[in-house]
Amino acid sequence: MIGVNVKSEIGKLKKVLVHRPGSELLNLTPDTLGELLFDDIPFLRIARQEHDFFSKILEENGAEVIYLEDLVAQVLDQDGELRKQFLDQYIREACIRTDYYKQAIFDYLDSSFKTGKELALKTMEGVYLSEIPTGREALVDLVSDDSKMVIPPMPNLYFTRDPFATIGCGISLNKMYSETRSRETIYGEYIFKHHKDFNVAPKYYDRYNPFHIEGGDILNFNSEMIGIGISQRTEPDAIELIAKNIFASESSIKTILAFNIPKLRAFMHLDTVFTQISHAKFTVHPKILESLTVFEITAGEKGRNRIKQVDGTLEKILSDYMRRDVELIPCAGGDRIAAEREQWNDGSNTLSISPGTVVVYDRNEVTNDLLRESGVTVLEVPSSELSRGRGGPRCMSMPLWRED
Repeated sequence: MIGVNVKSEIGKLKKVLVHRPGSELLNLTPDTLGELLFDDIPFLRIARQEHDFFSKILEENGAEVIYLEDLVAQVLDQDGELRKQFLDQYIREACIRTDYYKQAIFDYLDSSFKTGKELALKTMEGVYLSEIPTGREALVDLVSDDSKMVIPPMPNLYFTRDPFATIGCGISLNKMYSETRSRETIYGEYIFKHHKDFNVAPKYYDRYNPFHIEGGDILNFNSEMIGIGISQRTEPDAIELIAKNIFASESSIKTILAFNIPKLRAFMHLDTVFTQISHAKFTVHPKILESLTVFEITAGEKGRNRIKQVDGTLEKILSDYMRRDVELIPCAGGDRIAAEREQWNDGSNTLSISPGTVVVYDRNEVTNDLLRESGVTVLEVPSSELSRGRGGPRCMSMPLWRED
């Protein structure tokens, strides 16, 4: 299986990209939680145990689990010049601007971490001033505390869904909404440019484009239609641009549905409020139904997009476009208190690994029971620590190959 192939949300999962939580979580502090997009500090040892359980479920159900750090390592180990190029870019995008620090950090990373795997993990973890052998000669050294992080960590990396997205046989290499996550897409850039198994995938969006878009807002409905959320983290201009690129390519996608959802942190991506679990069943957070608007985007003349608003309930719109009767299963059955609580813990963020079989967090008991009652096979993952990052099983996985 060379390249990517994801033409639905529910086809049997054969290959999936994840990132095991690493030392980057140890560099979260109460003072940096807000800027690093966390509400609390996960306990790393337990988070890893939970993530290992998650990966084991995927493997036991027929998926090859590939780790982000391993793909990056394979790229960095193949070429010394590529490793140098990667380090230069990583340091530049970490906003290290003085020549003095650029060279000191480059020398430290290049000499201290010999293998690609060691280097990849360290770049994810971040760099402290105390780690760099600067000699304390510059003014900035003398006025800075040793515990200062000169390059911040990337604690959100275990949500591999967002930095890039698979769309059919191509990818969207995303421009992230938050500056703290923008460097995450460097890894995708090197994988899809230089890894022998993935450099064949056409690119429908690039991280250097001006508008924000994230993978949690992109849903593959079938080989001819995708959905994209207009959300806190994905801009309408990005959707217009990716639509033009897709329609101008050899992709089989003919229709894009844009779902305009509330711009709230609790609803940060479309997949936090709405996911597909079988041919005709979707989970949904009932609160979005109050204000949701949907737009159809198709190819127009002279490379322009043709856009129209689609009227009707979400159930009717999906039924019409999917050409089958669709059932919406509300998070926590629609009970306001339970729905808000379980949606906050990603009760609607299911990962389908085959039609009607989903991986979910165990803590969302009301929603999980409703899914079972509707005939869905529910595979639960322990989630006391993973959920602190505000992302669920779909957020933690980027499918690379699904059966059609």
